[in-house]
Amino acid sequence: MTILLAPDPCQERPVSKAHLAGWFPFPQSDVLQVIDMSRVIIQPQLVPAASQPLLAQIQQAFGATPNMFKAVANSPAALQSMWTAFGALGKGTLGAKLGEQIAVAIANRNRCEYCLAAHTALGQQAGATSAEMSSAQVGQSSDAKTEATLAFALKVVEQRAQITDADVAHLREVGFGDEQIVEIMAHIALNLFTNYINVALDIPVDFPKVALL
Repeated sequence: MTILLAPDPCQERPVSKAHLAGWFPFPQSDVLQVIDMSRVIIQPQLVPAASQPLLAQIQQAFGATPNMFKAVANSPAALQSMWTAFGALGKGTLGAKLGEQIAVAIANRNRCEYCLAAHTALGQQAGATSAEMSSAQVGQSSDAKTEATLAFALKVVEQRAQITDADVAHLREVGFGDEQIVEIMAHIALNLFTNYINVALDIPVDFPKVALL
């Protein structure tokens, strides 16, 4: 997920809900009804106390706590790593829309229904149309720069980063510099982290479901 605001885990001030209003589609009462069928605890009151301040920030940001964060909260270190990365990349140079398009392409490739659902919703909130998100899901875009980014990201995932000089050169040809190329790699790495968490731990999807393609 690409979060637009980077909260400092050490600060007491929670993330303002205004920055992310509307991103989480279900009221908290509905989320709480999701059956706990994951392979780890997803009950916030049962995770370590050290995770509670960050869970409070996430709750404030979304208006509810998505199941993925509840699962990751079993490890305070992992939760801090994930939440901070979302915030940092959300303030990067690629923009939220492209970040979400990268996310749905990787989620579809890794068969991660949770991330596909979440990032489709977040992408539309970031300004993408439903058609743009569906195209991104299969690595396509009418925008040459976006399509080059998605093709690169999918090749990195599929080839386990064994890419060529030509792959990087093509990103430069469409207008990316070193900063953006490294940032794309960071998005890829974060999405692999979230995909693997959700798939391996069988986290129940609490965003509107989107079919894998």
